Amino acid sequence: MVTAPSVSSSITARLEVQASPTAVSDLTTAIERAGGIVTALDVTASFHEAMTVDVTCATRDTEHAADVVAALEALEGVTVKRVSDRTFLMHLGGKLSIESKVPLRNRDDLSMAYTPGVARVSQAIAERPEDARRLTIKRNTIAVVTDGTAVLGLGDIGPLAALPVMEGKAVLFKRFADIDAFPICLDTTDVDEIVRTVRAIAPAFAGINLEDISAPRCFEVERRLREALDIPVFHDDQHGTAIVVVAALRNALTVVGKRMEDVRVVMSGAGAAGTAVLKLLLAAGVRDVVVTDIDGVVHVDRPGLTPSLRWTAEHTNPRGVTGTVHDAVVGADVFVGVSAPDVITGDDVALMAPDSIVFALANPRPEIDPDEAAKHAAVVGTGRSDFANQINNVLAFPGVFRGLLDAQSHTITEGMLLAAAEALASVVRPEELNPTYIVPSVFNPEVTTVVAAAVRRAAGTEGVAAESAPTTGEIAQVRPVAR
Repeated sequence: MVTAPSVSSSITARLEVQASPTAVSDLTTAIERAGGIVTALDVTASFHEAMTVDVTCATRDTEHAADVVAALEALEGVTVKRVSDRTFLMHLGGKLSIESKVPLRNRDDLSMAYTPGVARVSQAIAERPEDARRLTIKRNTIAVVTDGTAVLGLGDIGPLAALPVMEGKAVLFKRFADIDAFPICLDTTDVDEIVRTVRAIAPAFAGINLEDISAPRCFEVERRLREALDIPVFHDDQHGTAIVVVAALRNALTVVGKRMEDVRVVMSGAGAAGTAVLKLLLAAGVRDVVVTDIDGVVHVDRPGLTPSLRWTAEHTNPRGVTGTVHDAVVGADVFVGVSAPDVITGDDVALMAPDSIVFALANPRPEIDPDEAAKHAAVVGTGRSDFANQINNVLAFPGVFRGLLDAQSHTITEGMLLAAAEALASVVRPEELNPTYIVPSVFNPEVTTVVAAAVRRAAGTEGVAAESAPTTGEIAQVRPVAR
């Protein structure tokens, strides 16, 4: 699949151009012939015989951007003075900063914010540790923790290279849920050390968001941290993906007139995300799931199953399917891919049941070209922003954590994940549903509030919320220390 030009790989070139009636059209024509898309063109300075032009265009990747620049350099009367990569410019100096919420205008302010006044607050927390949620950043702060071993589609690139992604995650938390998140990139892949480190820093946070830790280590890290900590631990690659997939599937099934308990689902991918999606699909009512991985269909008689795959084999595949993913999708109602590019073809989708649903979520190249899938499937979703029905984790994790923090929950349960999925699906009203709109936009203002409310209610129902958790923005008073 050829990737289309995208703003994520856009450049701005500053050009010195000889003045002529066709100067601007020559520039745009050259860029378009090279396969770029002009998104802005500004004349920043003009003289009798020349002008300075800033032209911004979308490209496919770094190599394509170089081709576009070469096409501009080849134009007569054009000199390329400078080229800026807009994505790198956004990241200069990092995407985060820490700012004080209180003014320090005089000695009185200093005496309250720091010594000696701060000692009274520390004493209050020492006597009532639960007041830390009201009197410190713990109330609204989470840690985004990674070891850099499974970053996006890049794989094991290490903690330093993972930092821009974790910063981006923190930006999303702030933008969509007003949560203060801090990136924690650990220079270790040892499970014991990761668990020990996160436990040691946990007092400053109200939740832990695990991110981009490779399987199967991520399962043990999450399990052990949930057992050790009194704050919720959420692995977004697993549970965020699962929430959005279940929400999208609920609405897609409504579009095609089918029910969760009746459909046959085939999943490609049995790693962290695949296992979490599987478990939430089963909790949502799906009865017939066949899971495949690089070695074919997962079934109880397949040799060499890991403990995770053994669990999958024992809880799926009721019809005893064997073979490859190509065998499994024949007659299936739903295909969910959380694996690798080009796993199935249009011919495979053509052999699925009528009104089939295809979610191809591998990024940046999905399991099947969405356009090819759409020739045969009734509903197609991907993880990409340049196709309809983007199944994106940002639809889930801000609202989930907003609800967890508002409830002052000390854990997260399957019931809360399912509540989040149902809430997310409900944001798309029945009159809005159609094959190209099964999940809301990430910028829909209702997404975070609706999901957060559902998670908070579920926390209360399951008895894991604080008895009197304050709502967002509410000022919680504490009793001063007795003298």
